[in-house]
Formats: sequence, structure tokens, C-alpha cells
Amino acid sequence: MKLTENIHVVGGGRMGYGISGPLDCHVYLIDGGSEVALVDPGLGMGQDFEMVLDNIRNDGVDLKRVRKLILTHYHADHVGAAHEAQRRLDLEVIASPLSGRVLREQDEVAIALDVAKAAGFYPADFFLQACPVHQQVVEGDVVKIGNLDLQVWETPGHCDGHLSFLFRGNDRTYLLGGDLVFHLGRVVLQNIHDCRIDAYNRSVQKVAALEFDALLPGHVQISLRNGKDHVDAAAKAFRQLGVPPNLI
Repeated sequence: MKLTENIHVVGGGRMGYGISGPLDCHVYLIDGGSEVALVDPGLGMGQDFEMVLDNIRNDGVDLKRVRKLILTHYHADHVGAAHEAQRRLDLEVIASPLSGRVLREQDEVAIALDVAKAAGFYPADFFLQACPVHQQVVEGDVVKIGNLDLQVWETPGHCDGHLSFLFRGNDRTYLLGGDLVFHLGRVVLQNIHDCRIDAYNRSVQKVAALEFDALLPGHVQISLRNGKDHVDAAAKAFRQLGVPPNLI
């Protein structure tokens, strides 16, 4: 689905538009003119990623223009299909240093996949496949997608190594926020080893100081206007010594 001149949604499951695998996050395309980037390719169970590719084709985007894969964080619903996406499209993979290590080493414990499977979040027969990471980025770096410059912000809290990206498109400024903040200022706090309220607060306050129009989250509603209102709501809850409402 083409949302704007720069943004398509080409995947998403039960907590999205139901256009790819049921456990997929929102899968975005960022169109920078001369090249396109795929963002967080989903879980990739069975033929799920084939649906993502079909959605890209149906939006009229030539798969040969898709040259980069950006990963916001290493949870399985966001990176499970990274190996297949990289292999099939010959993409340059971009992630944080921690996500890079985890993907190269197939470290399921680091991403809490072992406990998530035990809790029934993912099928027992799902396994993380190794994926090369060609560019490891940290806060202050800029990722170029054609004529777009994506500013990298480190935003841990939901998990370690989480990244958000700020960029000016043709008609508005976007925050690609992964699982940092969702519609109505909700967050995802989980009982896993690297989800930390103090880090979450610092990341939300950092992003609340930025100016942007559109919030592109990893799940549920997308806000093309007034997206900052949702981040501001989460920041206010933290400042009042509470926590924002939890999405799950």
C-alpha cells in the first residue's frame, strides 16, 4: 500500500493490516528515488516473505530498485525474514552493532527468542537464520537511501540495540520508530532480560525533543500527521513517574 511518495507498507500481520504473515511487524518500503530500502522484513515463516514480495510488485516497485535492508531492532517478528530478504534481493543490510552480532551468530538467547517461544509467542519450529550485516550504524550516523538522508538515533528500552531513524521526505518529516512508541503513546514493556524502564524513558524523552510529522511504528496505527503527539503522550507519562500504557 502506497501511503505517500516516500512510504509504502508492504507487510504486516495481526497487529497490522493483515497483508503478510500473521506474526509480521509492519514492513515498510522507503522510496528515495534512485533506490528503495526495505525496513524490518517480518518473521518470515513459510511463504510469508513471498507475500511481502508480491505486495512490493503490486505497488509497482521494481524489486531491482530495492537495494538496502534497514533493521530497527533484533526481535524475531522484525528480523526473522532478514536472511531470506538479503539472499533473494542481494541487499546491503544495515543495523546496530548489537543487532549485527546477534544476526551473524544466530543468538536466539540474546533476542529472548527462547523465552518467547516458551511463552507461545512464536512457533516452536521457528529458528533464527544467520544474516550478514554490511553496515553497523550508531547515533549520529546518516543512512542514505537515494536522495533521502536517514539520521540514526539510538533508542534502547524496548530492547538493547534498538534504533530509530528521522528523515525529511518529499512532503513531511518521518520518524521510523520501530517498537519505541505506538499510537496513543503506548509502549511495549515485556518481562525479558533487556527491556528496561529507565532506558525506555531516556529514549522516549530524546525522541520527544525532535520535530517530525509522521510516526511510522512497528505495529498498529500509522500516523502521517501529528505523529509527535503520540511520542509526547508517552514522554508525559514517564515524566509523571509512571509508565505509558502497554500495548500488550
